This record gives sequence, structure tokens and C-alpha cells, in this order.
Amino acid sequence: MEKTKVSLEPLQADDREQFISDNQWAFRYGAQIEFGMRDNRCEEGEETISRRTIENSIDGKNAEAYRIVVDGKKVGGLVLQIDRKEAKGDLDLLFVAPECHGKGIGQAAWKAVETMHPEIRVWETMTPYFEKRNLHFYVNRCGFHVVEFWNRHQPGPKVPEEEAGHWNEDDEMFVFRKVMPQAPATDDKNL
Repeated sequence: MEKTKVSLEPLQADDREQFISDNQWAFRYGAQIEFGMRDNRCEEGEETISRRTIENSIDGKNAEAYRIVVDGKKVGGLVLQIDRKEAKGDLDLLFVAPECHGKGIGQAAWKAVETMHPEIRVWETMTPYFEKRNLHFYVNRCGFHVVEFWNRHQPGPKVPEEEAGHWNEDDEMFVFRKVMPQAPATDDKNL
């Protein structure tokens, strides 16, 4: 069986609207699988992830946004926040089109991120508690560890005012961290 060739291509301005739409569809799909249409965040006209959240991520000061591409077709995307000074990276968003789930595309995309950013020592991300596929993906496929569980008894950071309408105390989140192995020390005398 031939391995799927996954690449990351920088998000282009003329693809921004489709990126946002694709991201919202992927998140909505995950919520609908878990809750069906009974969850008010899945009703017509509402989104599981707001446009503002996606735009704030893409437009972040240290943001890098990419399309996940397989065989020339855009099948997902991701947004990173890179702090080179602190050697820290945040995976703000990662999505794969639902029809492409289970093909190793997300894992290959994550490996490409790690290869692209060997200077990053610590990665962090988060996902809603109900996204069992994401929990499996981050822990079992990508090597992250759960470091925090935000819930009504252990709330996360204060929700930004512009997001207050989309989040509430019932929005439980897992926070993940991956500490990258240190490169072996080199002996300058032998170089």
C-alpha cells in the first residue's frame, strides 16, 4: 500500500474564506457526531467554532496558517502560533475534512509541522472534551500528554469578551502539551 503524500502549503489570501468555511464544517461535523442536532451550537446558523475565533487565530501576531494538501487537493488546514524566543509553539487549529478522516492525514500533517519547526521545544494545544477522535489523535498518534482539564470546577483562562457568546462554563476542554526531545549535545572540538 502506497503512503499518502501530505504537504503543508501556506494559506493564501484568496483561500481564506474557504479555509474558514472548511474549518467550521469539520468542527460542526464533530459536534454533530457527538450530540446530533440537539446541541444548540449545532443548530442552523450557529457554528461550533466561531468565525472570530478562526480569524483571530489566522491573524495572530506569530501566526502561521497552512492548508493540508493531498494529491493537489486541499483536505484540511492548521494554524500555529510560534514563539521562537521561548521555543514554544501553540497548535491553535487543526482540521481534516470529515471524508478524509482515518487516513493518517492529520498525523502526517503534524509530523510535517514538527519537521518544519525543530527549534520548538514545547507544543501545546487543546480540544473540547467530547472530541474523542481528537483525544485519541493528540495522545496516541502525536505524543501529546493531557496536562489540564478545564471545567466548571477548574476554569481555564478568562474567555475574551468577543468570545463570551460562544463559550460558557459548560464548555469543557482538555489542554495538551508535548515536550520535544532535546537534540544531542555536540562536542565542538570534534567538528
